[in-house]
Amino acid sequence: MFIIKTLQGLEPVLAAELDALGATDILELKRAVSCSGDQRLLYRANYELRTALRVLVPVHGFRAQDEKSFYRGIQSVDWNQYMGVMDTLAIDATVSGAYFKHSHYVSLLAKDAIVDQFRDRFGRRPSVNLDAPTLRLHVRIHGNQCDLLLDSSGDSLHKRGYRRDIVEAPVNEVLAAGMILLTGWTGDSTFIDPMCGSGTLPIEAAMIAMHIPPQRNREGFGFFRWKDFDKKLWQEVKSAADAQIREPQCQIFASDMDIRARNATAINLMSAGLEQVIQLEKKSFEKLAPPEVPGILITNPPYDERLKVDEIAAFYQSIGDRLKQVWPGWTAWLISSNMDAWKKFGLRPSRKITLFNGPLECFFQKFDLYAGKKHS
Repeated sequence: MFIIKTLQGLEPVLAAELDALGATDILELKRAVSCSGDQRLLYRANYELRTALRVLVPVHGFRAQDEKSFYRGIQSVDWNQYMGVMDTLAIDATVSGAYFKHSHYVSLLAKDAIVDQFRDRFGRRPSVNLDAPTLRLHVRIHGNQCDLLLDSSGDSLHKRGYRRDIVEAPVNEVLAAGMILLTGWTGDSTFIDPMCGSGTLPIEAAMIAMHIPPQRNREGFGFFRWKDFDKKLWQEVKSAADAQIREPQCQIFASDMDIRARNATAINLMSAGLEQVIQLEKKSFEKLAPPEVPGILITNPPYDERLKVDEIAAFYQSIGDRLKQVWPGWTAWLISSNMDAWKKFGLRPSRKITLFNGPLECFFQKFDLYAGKKHS
């Protein structure tokens, strides 16, 4: 069984991705999806899933109401099957309920239980390495239920490795990929982000369109350091995924009026090896002409908290007016946390999805842009 973490609102997308990889017993949870699969699926999930943050492997569960029972529960696992005395360890803990109040203390207690087991058996103890441990353990306590999960990913999977420069408030790579997949777009029509910021949305779109594995630039995963790491199987998984890469079947455009944003996007495009795939312009949305072949527009309009409310409202109204007047035949998807500004947008969404951009609750809304008036 695996627990794959994601962002709130993307659980159905992640479940669909897992189904496509051949996972079984798929169950949507809160900010996660559980499933069953073998070691091949574990490797594929880390390399190929676009909306996953971490792939966790549950190894033990027990009940504890105090320090002693928790310590005993940790020690009931034979940790030598997962790591050696010369290896390193890191522990992350989250707690809720009446019995355990401090996550940092729980992680220290778990660490003591594990290293004490090694010292008692071998006369030596593993050391802690918070940055690149041999084994990263997640301890989850809810009430008196304690669950231990191994982190197979290492660094969070939103870190694709292509982002070298960013402007203010960039969209998380996992959120960007999830937004695109939520629209149903797979690279079969023109794509544009007219307010591209650091370029994350068009880069993720190009990777989807070209079947580029999201972790192709990553140097390593947590499971590389595991005792049961199967290098031959990993090479098979990586080669099979990389063999699916293709030339894009559509045009992909990115634009931003801000020179800083355009330069950041250009740097990230080169880092991703997509500078020949994505057409980049420096233009304001008001002056941007739609590409000849209609398709999909997905964007995260800039929002500056220092702007006055009436300026934000006018800005959103201008976006709505421009879409209505100049972009007929297109489908537009926009995300924003500014609920008041949405009221001035002037277009009625055909679909509204709640997502979170960091801590901000956002509406991700679809607008079908018709020529003339829509007939009911």
